[in-house]
Amino acid sequence: MFKQTLTALLLFACIVSRGQPAPANFQNPILPGFSPDPSICRVGADYYLVNSSFIWFPGIPIYHSKDLVNWELIGHGITRPTQISFNKIKDQDGIWAMTIRYHNGLFYLVGTANNCGGNFYMTAKDPAGEWSDPVWLKDAPGIDASLFWDDDGKCYYTGNRYDFKKTWPAQCAIWIQELDLNKQALIGERKLLTYGYANNAANTEGPHLYKINGKYLLLTAEGGTDYYHAITAHHSNTLMGPYISDKINPVLSHRQLGKDYPIQAVGHGDLVQTQNGEWWAVVLGKRVADGGFSLTRETFLCKVQFEDGTPVFNPGFGKVLMEQQRPDLPWTPIKPDAGRDEFDSDKIALKWHSIRNPAKPFYTLVHSQLKLYLQPEVADSLACPAMLVQKIKEGKFEVTTKLSFKPPKDYEHAGLIIYRNANSYYMLMKDKYGMVLIRKDKGDKEIIAKVAYTGPEVCLKAVGNGTTVSFSFGKSLDTMAQIGGTQSLNVIAESSLNRFNGPGIGIYGSSNGNKSDSYASFDWFQYTRLK
Repeated sequence: MFKQTLTALLLFACIVSRGQPAPANFQNPILPGFSPDPSICRVGADYYLVNSSFIWFPGIPIYHSKDLVNWELIGHGITRPTQISFNKIKDQDGIWAMTIRYHNGLFYLVGTANNCGGNFYMTAKDPAGEWSDPVWLKDAPGIDASLFWDDDGKCYYTGNRYDFKKTWPAQCAIWIQELDLNKQALIGERKLLTYGYANNAANTEGPHLYKINGKYLLLTAEGGTDYYHAITAHHSNTLMGPYISDKINPVLSHRQLGKDYPIQAVGHGDLVQTQNGEWWAVVLGKRVADGGFSLTRETFLCKVQFEDGTPVFNPGFGKVLMEQQRPDLPWTPIKPDAGRDEFDSDKIALKWHSIRNPAKPFYTLVHSQLKLYLQPEVADSLACPAMLVQKIKEGKFEVTTKLSFKPPKDYEHAGLIIYRNANSYYMLMKDKYGMVLIRKDKGDKEIIAKVAYTGPEVCLKAVGNGTTVSFSFGKSLDTMAQIGGTQSLNVIAESSLNRFNGPGIGIYGSSNGNKSDSYASFDWFQYTRLK
């Protein structure tokens, strides 16, 4: 079976490479949709990238690429509910700012489980998994951990901390300490490296340490992950410092471009050198849509060139570009995601996630259908409801699905959901009496529209158009009727409540606090990007 699969993959790669000439340029973002806090490493000719995942399960998505442009989701760091529990914590908590590194045949993930364990690291021989249980570092304060191996083979942990008397608002420090991987503990002297590049540097975090041409380079994120976000550089001749702020700091930011620039909040970067000697950075940013950010933080790629030790991002431009010349690497496209799930496999695709850890299985794949078993938990709770979502990757999209469901109880419903968090979502639900469109915006929940519908089967549709979305339903895709008019996608856009994590779209069902033996069957699910 393995040989047949490998042969098929090689044949596909051959067909694609011959039928699709390598483009000169690439388009940003390289990972559209909910993909913040990127970290990257290279092993030979293979590149691996991870993002924050908050309370989505499985957690810590792991991507693979050969050319830094085409990325395939190959697995997750957190696949077992016993590794880390996300239950009873807010959607903005959970997995923050993971770093991926490779050393002596072993991959490492290190980062923060915010409000659910603290700082930790995990290991795996195969980045696709499975990964080890977390090794918790109880005496590691702050967030945004990273690892660095010096020439003597010793491993060092860098992170940020804010548990001290501050000289200015939002002041944070970057610190370093040796990590003994045999003892699984921090040892030796702990030293502060920097508070940031200026005496008003806010939220200095996301440290990554490198040794380039015999000197140490410390990259940090500063300014918070909104409009004032930035990347700063600091240099030292010795590992423990002192670290001197680069003369051109911040080395990358879009805050000087004004709030109308189409890419905002650029920062939190990680560097990688290709096998051909080029340097590139992955950074987070937000695409603007009519003044809003419905897609939240995504991953962008940016060329880097060193000048007297200073990392210069996109020389001649000094900013992240939506299109630029691609890296000098063999063009290696992957099989495109058709966007359609027929649910005819024995496993659900890697792109699907539950919200928090399932206490027990709530779906099965049977006879080319996904059966979603109704649970008492609801989308408003801090538990795991019967919900499966995937990332919304563009402002313009269309989602359709076919639902078979005839609930016997008044409190049972199932259907389509657009979910940002427990306080911000849309639901198009089928209940005992018909179709119901529900909106929850900044914690205020209301029924937008109700329409009688008695058939056991119904097709559901959601169409996003930048900052708006519309919903419809019908017996077939040819007989759809709109419900609720045009709605605003600002419900899931960045706000004081919608922070850090990102939006998903998918399927949901609930018995709303009651025990139930009912299930909803989904024949297929189609996600389409619109132009």
